[in-house]
Amino acid sequence: MSDTDSFIEEVTEEVRRDRLFLMLKRYGWIGVVAILVIVGGASYREYTKSQEQAQAQALGDALIGALAANDAAGRADALGNVATEQAGSAAIAGLLAAGALAEAGDTEKAVAKLKEVALLGEVPQIYRNIATFKALLLQSDTLSVAERRLQFESLATPGAPLRLLSEEQLALLDISEGQSEAAIDRLQAIIVDSEASSDLKQRASQVIVALGGTPAAAS
Repeated sequence: MSDTDSFIEEVTEEVRRDRLFLMLKRYGWIGVVAILVIVGGASYREYTKSQEQAQAQALGDALIGALAANDAAGRADALGNVATEQAGSAAIAGLLAAGALAEAGDTEKAVAKLKEVALLGEVPQIYRNIATFKALLLQSDTLSVAERRLQFESLATPGAPLRLLSEEQLALLDISEGQSEAAIDRLQAIIVDSEASSDLKQRASQVIVALGGTPAAAS
């Protein structure tokens, strides 16, 4: 390499360094801001995660404490006083409180509590379906067969989480109206359904036998 080429290369390198320093001077703050955003975002996520864990632990402790009451009425009162900040927490506490109220014999308040949970639009569908299902069971003496049938049918739609349990209840409604063949057909469908639990299949088989039918072979 000649002296001239070497000199040109040194000058070019010096110009590059000058440009780099100028760019850093002008736009270096962008990198600093980006670093602050990344670090701040990570810190916020960790803070949020720790807060959620603390809230979940506090809720769990409160529910365990409420369930420790000796009598059902006391458990219901304690569960009703559990502070819940999120809809999911309120749904869980509501379902437990409704169970305690039903155990204490206060069916009307239990149904009211379950209906509150069923109307919580922010919680997963399974919570609302469970609340509706339990409320219907508690209202067997106060709701007409037609009304209960309508609501159980809405819970028995394909893909619904309580579909098979609702079909079982519909079969029992068929029996109450003297529709034994319709009940047997529903129960046979439950027996051959691959999603049905062994306990549910056994109950269906027992009812079919009681109605004079022959249970299908379980799948």
